[in-house]
Amino acid sequence: MATTTYGLLSTYPPTQCGLATFTAALRTHLAGPRGRPEDFGVVRVVDEAGSDSTPEVVHELRKGSPPSLRRAVSELNRYDVAIIQHEYGIFGGPDGQEILPLLDALTVPAIVVLHTVLVSPTRRQKEILEAVVQAADAVVTMTRTAYRRLRDYQVDMTKASVIPHGAHVPSTTTPSRPDPTRPTILTWGLLGPGKGIEWAIEALSLLGHVLPAPRYLVVGKTHPKVLERHGERYRRSLVAQAERLGVSEQVEFNAAYLSLDALEGIVRDADVVLLPYDSPDQVTSGVLIEAVAAGKPVISSRFPHAVEMLGDGAGLLVPHRNPVAIAEALQRVLTDAELKATMAARSALLSPQLGWPAVAGQYRVLAERVLALRVTNVA
Repeated sequence: MATTTYGLLSTYPPTQCGLATFTAALRTHLAGPRGRPEDFGVVRVVDEAGSDSTPEVVHELRKGSPPSLRRAVSELNRYDVAIIQHEYGIFGGPDGQEILPLLDALTVPAIVVLHTVLVSPTRRQKEILEAVVQAADAVVTMTRTAYRRLRDYQVDMTKASVIPHGAHVPSTTTPSRPDPTRPTILTWGLLGPGKGIEWAIEALSLLGHVLPAPRYLVVGKTHPKVLERHGERYRRSLVAQAERLGVSEQVEFNAAYLSLDALEGIVRDADVVLLPYDSPDQVTSGVLIEAVAAGKPVISSRFPHAVEMLGDGAGLLVPHRNPVAIAEALQRVLTDAELKATMAARSALLSPQLGWPAVAGQYRVLAERVLALRVTNVA
């Protein structure tokens, strides 16, 4: 039986963003231990052409370049199936409309992964997403919330499937942290306004009665787009806030983009993962999935993906921009060992279905389905 080959279109490492990390993990686990390099090719979306791409990158799609777009189509058409990550901001043109001529020119089946499905899109955003779904053979949302939102668009819902965002399942053989007595609160991911770290720092200042004093670890580089436009203004404001509130010795910033092994150790050592995001509209969070897959209790603002993932007891939900509620939730988890254990156990139950091997398996099944449908329709 012939091996299915995959062309992937997305941002990709060394670009540092969620879509790049997602695509790299998906490629690795689609291939599995027996995968051949020639069965996978990545068309990497870039602002400017560079020389830092990895060997699996067969082309760099430059925004605003028709010749580059034609080459991208040619490369993707060499494979059996194209898997395309869609986010309005990564493709060229207003609201990323350059994705449309690319999809129209593909001759192989296309699976499009929708990372954003807006509740209140502009007219152009709505038209673009509807055209993307029309051109695709199948589309994937990563949450049931996003799937329900898609029904409000004029699209063929028979093309839509829900496949969760994959997660690295941590090793069970890693040693415990050297100082288990001091509780650690963890937030990680690319840093920038909207992450809600300021509400978490204010909440920490309300926990002076909790002993031993918890440590709040904020891990992640500033988002490249934020760094380009505003520098480290947001991070500096957080440092100043911690000093002003008298908790600077409890707040630690690690401004690194960590390897998988390093991040695994940091997540393992955390007592609770805190996601105080500002947006009430976020339907996908890779950090949330990773935290649950690691078996960690989670405290999160009530964005849609968190409501969906944590509703069965893996975490606590708090109102947006509410440091008092965050402080109360943190106190409950840090001082109630039974609650913490129950939340961790619920996360552990969810972990197997969220791991990348299981998720990649669902993409392989979907790819075979669209290939079979294409053959049936041709016949």
